[in-house]
Amino acid sequence: MADYLVWLIPTLPLLAAAWIGLGFVAGWSRGEQAETMIGRLVIGSSLLSLLLLSLLGADAVLYGTPGQVVCGTWFSSGDYRIPISFLLDSLGLGMGVLVLILCLLTQLFSVNYMHRERGYPRFFMLLSLFTGGMLLIVLAGNAVLTFVGWELAGLSSYLLIGYSYDRTVATVNATRAFVTNRVGDAGFLFSIALAYAWIGSVEWPSILEYSSRPEALTAGLIGIGFVTAALVKSAQVPFSPWIGRALEGPTPSSAVFYGAVMVHAGVYLLIRIHPLISETPLIMYLLVLLGTLTALYGWLSGLVQTDVKSSLMFSTTAQVGLMFLECGLGWFELAAWHLATHAIWRTYQFLHAPALMHLATRPARPVAKWLRRIPALHAAAMQRFWLDAITDWLLLRPTRSLAQDLQDFDQRVINRIIGLPDRTATLSSLSQWEARKQGQFRQEGEIGSARGLVGRLLQWFATLLYWFEEHLVLKGGSEGLESAIKLIGRYLQQVEQLLSQPRYLLLMIMVTFVVIL
Repeated sequence: MADYLVWLIPTLPLLAAAWIGLGFVAGWSRGEQAETMIGRLVIGSSLLSLLLLSLLGADAVLYGTPGQVVCGTWFSSGDYRIPISFLLDSLGLGMGVLVLILCLLTQLFSVNYMHRERGYPRFFMLLSLFTGGMLLIVLAGNAVLTFVGWELAGLSSYLLIGYSYDRTVATVNATRAFVTNRVGDAGFLFSIALAYAWIGSVEWPSILEYSSRPEALTAGLIGIGFVTAALVKSAQVPFSPWIGRALEGPTPSSAVFYGAVMVHAGVYLLIRIHPLISETPLIMYLLVLLGTLTALYGWLSGLVQTDVKSSLMFSTTAQVGLMFLECGLGWFELAAWHLATHAIWRTYQFLHAPALMHLATRPARPVAKWLRRIPALHAAAMQRFWLDAITDWLLLRPTRSLAQDLQDFDQRVINRIIGLPDRTATLSSLSQWEARKQGQFRQEGEIGSARGLVGRLLQWFATLLYWFEEHLVLKGGSEGLESAIKLIGRYLQQVEQLLSQPRYLLLMIMVTFVVIL
């Protein structure tokens, strides 16, 4: 019977997060007086989850692991059905206990560390959200439920990187992590779609059983999407740069996210689907190659770091790269033990880092002599092998440009349609022409700056039309055309002012109903 209460294990931290968020909106979980209640709620929910999971683990030791447990149906439509299922095997139970212990230790540490912080409720809400998400990842019995936990962990990570949202560096680094991880999410969804199309189920046992069939190509395609998600989440080359910039959040979140728990989610996913990828040599070769490159990248970049958190982060990257190498060589059991021991040790190091910085009395260790004798390699390590710049060029800059374009469209088009005031101070072409005659505007910037190939083409076309209007229409028509345009503009403004009055708006609504009826 206890097996069917497994849904409570990830639900309790999620309920704690929801309660803190609701309390902050209602006003009862704000201020220093609410810190004790928030701390007890978060720690209590994790303790209850750990107790339930320990009971399941003890039952598994005595009577064997329950395996797949279905608690109900989450979604059903036609032939598609997504159950609320959990896979309680030795891997899931062991990883669940490890995640809860490390998250609980971090929560206990954070109670004093985050004392009197303005964002105290927000921090613990996101920490509980992360705990519930990670428990879904390691305990879920199907790929869709795992993906839900995958997204919850990623969302809390993004929000905690941008914890100090008033600092530009924090928000930019949060955006970098968010955009990069969307690549992995696309791979995860790709595999889920293929599993539905070819297998008819997203349950992990069904997907892993499919690997034993002769359709090696289809199994490999399903596996490559999951592998892509694992590579991004665990910050493997070429997706490594985001995790080095993710340390803008508070130290406890850096410890549990990027040092101990979330960074290992990709390794866990590989171990979970190892029957699927073991039958595809190309995927195994890819894991060996990228794992080796990541280990070298983390090792060399870590040699030139001068602060504790960055050194620990690149050391973590190197160790996780070795775990991917072990998975590529087929040593999945070794990778699991490596994951557990490294997570425990790295949690201790990250949580101890603030005290270590206070105790340090000498400068950072100089760069190794052998590295300084190779100037090109030393420069590459200092620049983190230029992966940051490449990632920004490929992912971050296009995303920010798209966001700016959407904001401009919202302000210049949507706001005008619904009648909101225009905050961009954009003038009409006639007004700009008059201002230019009076010397109030510069030559450049009249049309606006563009981003991307399509934006530059539109800017060129707008400039051409502007030149035509200025030189052939306005000047060619003498003052008469200009006066006519001004007169029409005044009439249109008067009509717009009339239509914006409530009585005319009500009249338009009545006319609309008459036409409809």
